[in-house]
Amino acid sequence: MRASDAERERIAELLREAVAEGRLDMDEFDQRLDKAYQARTHGELEPLVQDLPAPGSAVAPVGSSAPAPLRGSAANWPARIGGPATSTGGFALWGGFNRKGRWTVARKFTAFAMWGGGEIDLREANFEDRETVIRCFTIMGGIHVTAPPELNVEVRGIGIMGGFGEGSNEEGEIAPDSPRVRITGFALMGGVGVERKRTKAERRRLKEAKEAELEARRRRELEGPDGGGPGDGRKKL
Repeated sequence: MRASDAERERIAELLREAVAEGRLDMDEFDQRLDKAYQARTHGELEPLVQDLPAPGSAVAPVGSSAPAPLRGSAANWPARIGGPATSTGGFALWGGFNRKGRWTVARKFTAFAMWGGGEIDLREANFEDRETVIRCFTIMGGIHVTAPPELNVEVRGIGIMGGFGEGSNEEGEIAPDSPRVRITGFALMGGVGVERKRTKAERRRLKEAKEAELEARRRRELEGPDGGGPGDGRKKL
């Protein structure tokens, strides 16, 4: 079967997802991406992704009409839900606390900060349950919550002589299979901030993948549609 442009783009998206997750290094990504855009049949496309799982499931068939998977931290949400919680809360009084990296958020997580601060980072976290409630209370203190752009987050809180709400956000489509996180509470003469942001490592991988893709496109344009290059003498004025 002949491959379409949409099918080549779908394979390219799977490759970008794989390099963002660290499944492929940049050399492998560059080689496979080049082959993907040069492929003419399904038989040439399928081997490029047959060892790469799509986020949360098996690789979609090349000829399917399924949308391209989401990138980066949206990957493999089902595998990040379930298991015992490693933390049910955080407390700071004249000091601070942080929860970040690989940890499992309890279905009900309570954070309190008074004359201190706390950090709750959900970008690499697992979740005890699909429905999670994070309760944040501050008195003359601050709590900062960082979530990946694809996580379903709802913010409902009250600020009294303070602030409770979302800050600057990176663009990202909410993953339908991600957990649902509700952030509630109040801030009295303090603040609770919620920010959607990718990790530095993920942003770097996505940037490198985009640069490699642009370079592959430039090479194809220089080579021409038949690989002969713009100066091979095939066109005559």
